[in-house]
Amino acid sequence: MVTDVSRDPVRIGVVGLNYWGPNLARNVDRLPGAELTWCCDLDDKILARMGAQFPDARTTTELDDVLADDSVDAVIVATSVPTHYLLGKRVLEAGKHAFIEKPMAVTARDAEDLVRTAEAQGRQLMVGHLLEYHPAVRKMKQLLDDGELGRIFYVYSNRLNLGKVRPDENALWSLGPHDISVINYLTGEEPEEVSARGECYLQQGVEDVVFGYIKYPSGMTGHLQVSWLDPHKTRKITVVGSDKMAVFDDMDADRKITIYDKSAVVPQYQSYGEYVTLRFGDIHIPHIANDEPLKLEVEHFVECVRDNRSPLSDGRDGLNVVRVLEAMERSLRDGGRPVRTADLTAG
Repeated sequence: MVTDVSRDPVRIGVVGLNYWGPNLARNVDRLPGAELTWCCDLDDKILARMGAQFPDARTTTELDDVLADDSVDAVIVATSVPTHYLLGKRVLEAGKHAFIEKPMAVTARDAEDLVRTAEAQGRQLMVGHLLEYHPAVRKMKQLLDDGELGRIFYVYSNRLNLGKVRPDENALWSLGPHDISVINYLTGEEPEEVSARGECYLQQGVEDVVFGYIKYPSGMTGHLQVSWLDPHKTRKITVVGSDKMAVFDDMDADRKITIYDKSAVVPQYQSYGEYVTLRFGDIHIPHIANDEPLKLEVEHFVECVRDNRSPLSDGRDGLNVVRVLEAMERSLRDGGRPVRTADLTAG
């Protein structure tokens, strides 16, 4: 994607600079066609550091200062998750385009409200589902859309690590949004029903490991395992199709995607004794561009604001992820009972 630098830059403020916000600010500042105009955080020490790093940007502890600036086109919200909804809503109601880090809210009701607010204001709402912009994930999507893998049976993901243990959110909310967004993106469907089981080993009421199940209208299923109590650092997504299978391994620098020419060949049964046969073929490792996903994500947001078009990870994409998270949370509290995402309405 090439940004048209001959047009006026898209002026962006970043709110929340304690953890991920500095990375977003860095990419905005370096992107032709964008201008980092404000850095906003409650911590004066953080603002002093940001001011030194980005001297052309103004700093403030008040979001109202950013929203009152008529030259600001868009605001990136990278604060703590519980604040995403309220701050995002203020941004949209001020007439600014909004980029909200994942998850966009902690309830489907609030996520729906953000989508409605963006539509009413005629502003773009993008959610920071970073992996949807990863070149390897985009390649996986291309394989699926081109039919190279055949009919998709199921997708499963493993996001495991030893730490970081959080006291204020479980492993599902901490790690799950990454893989839920990718599974939804790859399938191209809205989840129909979910269930989840987990265990609290280190802290009461805070699951360290969660196993989640997602059912889609077509019958395809998704499965995710998230844990911060695992000896292996694993970031892997596997797609099992009727013709081929593909694996995305984000921890492998040289082998991001591996395509396996393996499948189950299902015959038409005509007599007793016929069996399903398995086909084992070649292994293919396609070339994957080494572009930084965060740079591609921020660039996409700027282009969508400039051209007034819906982002790939738009508000409805973010809503579907929150629906899965909230439904899985309900299932966790009810011993793994299946929960239909349609039951999570604005009510």
